[in-house]
Amino acid sequence: MAQYVAAEKLRIEDWVKGLAAIPESAFTLESVQDYVIRHAVEPETLEQYCFFSKGNYTRNLVFRNDLFECMTLCWDIGQHSRIHNHRGQNCWMSAPVGRLRIQNYRVDDRDASQGTCHIVPTELYDLDAAHPTYVNPMEPVHEVMNLREFHQRAVSIHIYSKPFDTCEVYYRDKGAYADVPLFFTSEYGKLNPSEKLL
Repeated sequence: MAQYVAAEKLRIEDWVKGLAAIPESAFTLESVQDYVIRHAVEPETLEQYCFFSKGNYTRNLVFRNDLFECMTLCWDIGQHSRIHNHRGQNCWMSAPVGRLRIQNYRVDDRDASQGTCHIVPTELYDLDAAHPTYVNPMEPVHEVMNLREFHQRAVSIHIYSKPFDTCEVYYRDKGAYADVPLFFTSEYGKLNPSEKLL
């Protein structure tokens, strides 16, 4: 994917307002990517949406409507996601703080009746403030990693259109996949009561 440098920095609230101003008919992979390239988020305005946990990366809802949801994901050093998909929805990612490595996978030999498949690593690339990206709709299964060698925490911003509450997780060693529910650590800057940050 091409490398870009964002032209303008906005507070997260103004950045989300700009996204919400894009009409549904124009909310395409290309137009939203263009918006993300041209408008970066000021990292210091993310503070109320940043919750870190030693146990796992956190998912923090910033905005949600019928068309899209926007969240921060907070990654302590060495944390990574499971290998997952996005339910056929578009996803755009930027990392105003730190750096993340993305590993894409191709899914072969899927057998829905048995919940089995074979996944093969494909494209590998890094995500940081100067290099926002989007999930390739032709190869949407991926893993996100804050490698220990990066030596710092990371905060990424993710836009999903349309919102979804479950995804498929892939178990490479078992050759299997399964549906899992998705939860938010915090919503609109408020920690969910059931969450216990370690």
